[in-house]
Amino acid sequence: MTIALFSVASTLHSEAREDLHNEPFIREIEEALGQSFIYCGTDFSSYGTHDEDILFIRTGGTEGIVKGLELKGDLMLLTSGQSNSLAASMEILAWLRQQGRSGEILHGSASFIAKRLCNHKKSCDGGQNYIKPLPETDLDGIRLGVIGNPSDWLIASDVDYQKAKNKLNAILTFIPMDELISLLKDSTVDMKSFEGSEAVYNALKILIQKYNLGGLTLRCFDLLDSIGNTGCLALARLNAEGIPSSCEGDIPALLSMVMLQKRKGCPGFQCNLSSIDGDRLLFAHCTVPLSMASSYQYTTHFESGIGTAIKAILPLGDVEVFRLSPDLDSFVSIPGKIIANESKPNLCRTQIIVEAPGAAGYFLNSPLANHHIISYK
Repeated sequence: MTIALFSVASTLHSEAREDLHNEPFIREIEEALGQSFIYCGTDFSSYGTHDEDILFIRTGGTEGIVKGLELKGDLMLLTSGQSNSLAASMEILAWLRQQGRSGEILHGSASFIAKRLCNHKKSCDGGQNYIKPLPETDLDGIRLGVIGNPSDWLIASDVDYQKAKNKLNAILTFIPMDELISLLKDSTVDMKSFEGSEAVYNALKILIQKYNLGGLTLRCFDLLDSIGNTGCLALARLNAEGIPSSCEGDIPALLSMVMLQKRKGCPGFQCNLSSIDGDRLLFAHCTVPLSMASSYQYTTHFESGIGTAIKAILPLGDVEVFRLSPDLDSFVSIPGKIIANESKPNLCRTQIIVEAPGAAGYFLNSPLANHHIISYK
């Protein structure tokens, strides 16, 4: 059996410069298989000509790259569980499903992945039983700011503004990213410092007042190049103040946060699923509502190594993992329990392990998108 390994990686991550042949994760799979991959790297000219074609999603931020490749048929997505590899694969798989296509995420131990490749069987059940039709929902005419377009890698997360108004009674207001950046460049502080992170918060407060916003989403990665800082601290503070605020221009994530806030009166943690170990799910992100944390410290943003990010410890206890679909017709709600906090060096800064029996199938075979929102019960 010939198994070809193709790969994509974001230039923001060091993995983009590493040789696949020397990656321990890949070598372990080859040892479990008892054979070597055909290494094709980023040369897709032979894609579709082998017994199995595997697309190794090495890092986050690769979703738009995969979409642009225009690969035919179903995709088999390999993820190592590092550097937001799994999160990116979930967004890609959600996009495939929106196109009427299917795919599978290969994730887990080397022996598990090798067994899946040899047996040609699904890694786990589809998990579609977690997805439910969205009941009638009224968000009371809340006005939500969309500051900049959704990040390029959110290929499965577009929302129809008019449908959001008609179905949810939520008014989405687009605000050009340049308007925020203009406010920041007028600041007298060093934008690359901690004071620069606070300046982002102050500028967002100005926009909130100007547009009468009850929440917002921010295309935050644009700040890395424009001011040399991030929006992590600003969003952490706004969420703690009861103003739902999502990262990366993710509108469905923002609407999910608003729905949870309305239902529970408390904020939610927008995060990436980073790895799965049986029923244990490791979620992480570089911002979290400060009010959810029992303690926290400031550090740098994971992907860029700059700015101010939040490394928080969250209390253990029962939680809900929630996500609204981009078409606003369905949602997923998974009961779980935070059983530990983690501190791995190759992931976003706030890291929690959620025990959610039976939920792995949903994330590996039928996720609604990448980001999910975690809130306490």
